[in-house]
Amino acid sequence: MIAIIRKELVSYFSSLLAYMVITLFLAVTGFYFYSNLSFFLLSGGFDVARGLWQFQLHDMRQIMLTLLPLLTMRLFAEERRLGTLELLWTYPLRDVQIVLGKYVASLLVLLLMLAPTLIFPALLTQTHAPVAIGALLAGYLGLFLLGAAFLACGILISALTDSQVLAAAVTFSLLLLFWVMTWNEAAVGAPALSVLSKFSLFDRFYVFSRGGIDSRDVTFLVLFSGVFLAWTVLALGSRRWRGVK
Repeated sequence: MIAIIRKELVSYFSSLLAYMVITLFLAVTGFYFYSNLSFFLLSGGFDVARGLWQFQLHDMRQIMLTLLPLLTMRLFAEERRLGTLELLWTYPLRDVQIVLGKYVASLLVLLLMLAPTLIFPALLTQTHAPVAIGALLAGYLGLFLLGAAFLACGILISALTDSQVLAAAVTFSLLLLFWVMTWNEAAVGAPALSVLSKFSLFDRFYVFSRGGIDSRDVTFLVLFSGVFLAWTVLALGSRRWRGVK
């Protein structure tokens, strides 16, 4: 599995993809940080550190929704397009090791995306008011778990197609559905909304953004990732035994 992780990391950083995604993520999050800070300072009367940090976390969540499908779109789709997926099957590796290797590599890129954003709470602490350590840890834990769920979803879609563009588009659309599914209470009714909210990835993030950690939300996000990874292993195994490229 280590060989797969190394291979994927080399693939990410031997092209412009990882650099572009990370740079774009940092540029947009920086813009939102500046905008949010300006808003809170001009408005006055707000708890700048706490309120701004909640806004920033929600903005970062939305940016990840847009960009992370670009990281997963190539993981299996490109292998199939280049005809190298069959080569992977000749290695003494099980399907689960291949899937986990690719997944871990994408998680490492996610960490590289998130790590530089620690400068934002550091700047806020130095210039205005300190961000509570608990809120900081909870927020980043939530972002990582949410991003991990996004990546697991994207890997499954990539395993089902040989088109990178289609994989990215379908992943984004599916994740968007998990976001908007609880928007319209009038359309679905309160009972249905209560059920849908339990499956909304984004509703599960609210407690993290407020500086809390709910074990139910952690469990849901971990299970969500696990289920999509398991489906990916099944999809990969099905294609292997049917001889589908």
